[in-house]
Amino acid sequence: MERIASALGDGARWRIVELLVERPRSVGELAELTGLRQPQTTKHLQTLARAGLVTVFPLGQRRVYAVETAPLAALERRLRELVETAEAHAGERDVIARYRAAIEAEAAAADRERWADGRTFSFERALPAPRDLVWRHWTDADLLASWWAPPSLTVSECVLEARPGGRAVLEYRDAEGRYRSEGRVHTAAEPEHLVFDLSVLDPADAVSFTGHYDLSLAEVPDGTRLRLDLRITDTTVEAAPHIAGIGTGWEQVLDNLAASVGTARTTTKGTTHTRAKG
Repeated sequence: MERIASALGDGARWRIVELLVERPRSVGELAELTGLRQPQTTKHLQTLARAGLVTVFPLGQRRVYAVETAPLAALERRLRELVETAEAHAGERDVIARYRAAIEAEAAAADRERWADGRTFSFERALPAPRDLVWRHWTDADLLASWWAPPSLTVSECVLEARPGGRAVLEYRDAEGRYRSEGRVHTAAEPEHLVFDLSVLDPADAVSFTGHYDLSLAEVPDGTRLRLDLRITDTTVEAAPHIAGIGTGWEQVLDNLAASVGTARTTTKGTTHTRAKG
């Protein structure tokens, strides 16, 4: 497929194929129609032949080329697959577009230090898992790292020590650098209430802004009702892109959490059932 795409990536070769799909043609005719010299036309045809796109028929002293449709049909199928995949993930492109618009709006508003202090966010989710399992996904470092990362980012350090004064650390990495937050846990009432701070650090490890988080977990008939309240302080002008992404980012990681606890519950039930049968 790469060879086909590469062969068709040249404008002259593309034009030759366009002419050959109408009917077989000689080298001389193709050279005349494309405005190329005959040696150039021959080289292009050789490239197309190596990619399986054309076949040559020696007819006496003439060499006539004809297009092969099978590689074109294969390319068509692959392009259709790419289009269908892109359409299926259109929501992710929409997220990026909304994030860009939010950055522009926040950058326009960030005209002074502490410009967004006191801003609040609230998130709620109904999770298909018992409350103690959801609690463990917040307080067990390995489980926390399994979901607390937006797409394209990898958690390199993740800690929420479930005790007053315990450390709160979140560090992401991607190909472009490190993104670190540090803070403390203030309240930890297992398995229902967790209060902690996280200060987002800039590349010089200075505070960009601080998030004050209040997490509540309530038992409901189908699992757990999660509510997360967030208030930000210490905002700097440079924090605008981070603040613009808070809403979208938390929606994404809470989606990850819902999937993670759902998978964990299914695995736990399956394991328990197997042992009971044994």
